[in-house]
Amino acid sequence: MVISEKKPFEEILEYLKDAKKVVILGCSLCATVCRVGGEPEVLEMKKKLEENGKQVLGYKILDPACNYMQVRKDLKGLKQELSEADAVISLACGDGTQTIAKLTDIPAYPGNNTMFIGEVERVGQYEEVCLACGNCQLGWTGGICPVTKCSKGLLNGPCGGATKDGKCEVKPEHDCAWIQIYEKLKKLNKLDNLEVIREPRNYAINVHPNRIDLKDVCNKCTL
Repeated sequence: MVISEKKPFEEILEYLKDAKKVVILGCSLCATVCRVGGEPEVLEMKKKLEENGKQVLGYKILDPACNYMQVRKDLKGLKQELSEADAVISLACGDGTQTIAKLTDIPAYPGNNTMFIGEVERVGQYEEVCLACGNCQLGWTGGICPVTKCSKGLLNGPCGGATKDGKCEVKPEHDCAWIQIYEKLKKLNKLDNLEVIREPRNYAINVHPNRIDLKDVCNKCTL
């Protein structure tokens, strides 16, 4: 899931310093789970903007904000409001905000900061688990990502700097990822995985912006 947090309201007001009429858009998926872009947060933003002299012409929870075709369809229901508005405030993640910006002719400002791809441990608690590096290593690590979980991102660990209680020397509050990997592989009877020297990460496959077209993928499969 994409984890986001609210931007400081003062930063949003600065975006809107020249805007009087505003439309607010949330997102039904990740931002709703993170409690930064669901209906309660959209209504809260509406109230705060109105208290600061802005006119909120309309709002909608997009389902979801990162789906180009769906957002285009959803925004048709706000066609009149968007034609009169000076700006849009997006309470989606950065992906959703860019989709909204692509489909509107007025400025679309982010109301959230996108933090990371993470796991929901429980309501309100999230942990980063994936850097979207483009070359997943989980197949030989027992499902624990060394790229994300190791502070140094090592593929051939451990570094030797872990403390006696199994903590990371870089971030002492974190458990050493490589001790976790060792313990998990031991449990799976796969410790021999650690005897293989891994090639350095190929950063060329992670040049941005990335794009996948499933038609191209299918064509390659038939060759």
